[in-house]
Amino acid sequence: MPRYDLAGRTVLLTGSTGGLGTALARALHDRGANLALLDLDGDLAQRQAADLGPTTIARGWAVDVRDLASVQSAADAAAEHFGRIDVTIAGAGVGSMAPLERIDPAAWERIIDINLNGVWRTFRAALPHVKETKGYMLAVSSMAAFVHSPLNGPYVASKAGVWALCDATRLEVRHYGVRVGSVHPTFFKTPMMDDVHSDPAGNTLWQGNKSGLWKMIPLRTVVNSIVAGIERRSALIVPTRMNAIAARIPGLVRPLVDRIGFPGNTIPDAIAQASEAGWISRR
Repeated sequence: MPRYDLAGRTVLLTGSTGGLGTALARALHDRGANLALLDLDGDLAQRQAADLGPTTIARGWAVDVRDLASVQSAADAAAEHFGRIDVTIAGAGVGSMAPLERIDPAAWERIIDINLNGVWRTFRAALPHVKETKGYMLAVSSMAAFVHSPLNGPYVASKAGVWALCDATRLEVRHYGVRVGSVHPTFFKTPMMDDVHSDPAGNTLWQGNKSGLWKMIPLRTVVNSIVAGIERRSALIVPTRMNAIAARIPGLVRPLVDRIGFPGNTIPDAIAQASEAGWISRR
């Protein structure tokens, strides 16, 4: 497959000022991409953009991924400003460290709403623009989609949901020439991991992620893997070979199901008949 050259293309990135978002924005800028940087802290996103270059190269917008109108407005504004959106990266995310029986219900709902529903809102808002360029949509999931740890119920559930959402969406948009992928890094150093290690429960559970199965990998490894995956428009991006087997086993039968279960125009025909509510009442 030819390399998907990022030079001159526009990338929309949510969660742009986070640990991963900041490093990824810089790497994409170095590849020659134009950047629409979306973050809850709009002022910080604008300063981030200014550090990368003039507004013709990078521009920031304030976005709350818990609000579809907010994401839609920013995506439309970015498409108008840059003239196109080629790649969308849903990177906004939060974590938790509490058992199911004690977690604050508001915390559970917030994590699911940002990590999973936020990806849906980002994809939904950007898809009309990505369809025009036959581009690529990527969501930041985690190895937690496949390896489920205690005290992380809403996080692992949301990341598994992101993986499933990307698989479903990939089938829905393939006839448009749009591709969809998910990225599944293991632990790497970010402000979120600093919070985990400063939390007594997190420090006990992961022992600082200094060695063994849960040892952290370099941020640069994650970023390089994502950029390479975007340039291949990959369906599944796993930054380390050691984790690739665990990540790929659940998806071994998926290509077979895709080909046999949904042949020809089955999916676009079904989409044309679907209602906005998702079903038609027979009562």
